[in-house]
Amino acid sequence: MSPASQGMFAFFQQTDAVGVSVALLLFAMSVASWAVILSKVFRAMGIRSGSRRLVDTFWAAPNLARSVEDMTSEATNPFVMLARAGVGAAVHHQRHQGGRLGEAMSLSEFVTRALRQGINMSQARLETGLSLLASVGSTAPFVGLFGTVWGIYHALVGISASGQATIDKVSGPVGEALIMTALGLAVAIPAVLGYNTLTRMNRLILADLDAFAHDLHAYLATGSRLDAQGRPAAGSPAAAPGTSPAH
Repeated sequence: MSPASQGMFAFFQQTDAVGVSVALLLFAMSVASWAVILSKVFRAMGIRSGSRRLVDTFWAAPNLARSVEDMTSEATNPFVMLARAGVGAAVHHQRHQGGRLGEAMSLSEFVTRALRQGINMSQARLETGLSLLASVGSTAPFVGLFGTVWGIYHALVGISASGQATIDKVSGPVGEALIMTALGLAVAIPAVLGYNTLTRMNRLILADLDAFAHDLHAYLATGSRLDAQGRPAAGSPAAAPGTSPAH
């Protein structure tokens, strides 16, 4: 038997519509999972590498208005979105002073709600596509197993038709079954590894976001940023003379 007759081309020649459909489904699942993995990993790496610079830029600004302006070039970064949400909430509360039912709360509560909503939105954006990876990782082996069972069925039909279990009668269907098993695993394993990697990266990003939100809330509510020991820290953006920190 020549090597060409044992390759994927021979597989598509000898299989039927069900086998081709299973193979194409696994191919589509693989393409979708790899697209999510690559895009989300590069996105998470970009966020993590730029987060420290963005936070340092924010706290190094002379005032809050300038700090937000300096970060507008990366408006889709979750740290920038969180800073804008917190500062915007503080400014809104200062201007309206609880004129509506939803605003009839302290500055601290109002900023806390805005920051919590900002973190939730960032978490939802970071987790987009993870459900696809989880679905592919859990279902691809079973899709491949279906193709395996179908290939074994073809082998049994060949044995029944010929009346003898010779190698030339069963090698093709059994090879088809093994290829389906391998394809299912080749699709599922990267999806599972990608899901675990992205989950860990997202967890680290959310931890940094939470720390930034804590510092931002402390400054917007009290006018002073806290250090790691809970003491007022130097280097915070200054408010304009005669105004609250929200300005």
